[in-house]
Amino acid sequence: MTIRALVFDAYGTLYDVQSVLAKAEALCPGKGEVVTQLWRLKQLEYTWLRSLMLEYEDFWQVTGAALDFAVRAVGVEPNDAICEPLIENYLHLDPYPDARATLAALEGRKLAILSNGTPRMLQALLRNSGLDQWIETVISVDSVRAYKPHPSCYGLVEPALGIARIEVLFVSSNSFDVAGAKAFGFKVAWVRRAGAGGQQTMFGMLRGRAEELGHAPDHTISALTDLPGLVRAGE
Repeated sequence: MTIRALVFDAYGTLYDVQSVLAKAEALCPGKGEVVTQLWRLKQLEYTWLRSLMLEYEDFWQVTGAALDFAVRAVGVEPNDAICEPLIENYLHLDPYPDARATLAALEGRKLAILSNGTPRMLQALLRNSGLDQWIETVISVDSVRAYKPHPSCYGLVEPALGIARIEVLFVSSNSFDVAGAKAFGFKVAWVRRAGAGGQQTMFGMLRGRAEELGHAPDHTISALTDLPGLVRAGE
């Protein structure tokens, strides 16, 4: 079946969530790397907990709560001088170096984002990074008040794009997202940025391995720039 649309995860796939490190280190000297990794891991954990507890808060609020946790965990009391610049950085995350070239190479195809981010966060991020010139549709899970990998999140794609799920290639570097999208029925490409020889940090080890959930991706690639060739080969 021909791929008619590519749907990208945002955080960790198109955008480097670890690009907050420099600011975290400046604001929490000697503790920036730990804060950065804890923040992301706790952010994801809170999305899953909020979904399971049926106590939804949007991603901006979840991100702020996770940041408070991370800062306190390293022995620093959260305050506006530390937390406001860090969370604002989520509107200015760096795209991965391979993002622009890949999206440009895919121009003319239907390209979309499906993300946990709120509409405001995603629109600002796309505008600030310039990726809005290629991404034509932004889909936020906010409308179903649940977080990926809940099936209702992936269910937003078909009505938004008018394309059947089997004609969608879902692209993510987050292994939990890969499993959720595959279970839903998408063709899935896993961008395995931190492979077997990846960074030996807790974050790197978690990120660089597939989930043991029985839903393997259709394709495993090492960079976004592998996508155009992969899509052409399927035509």
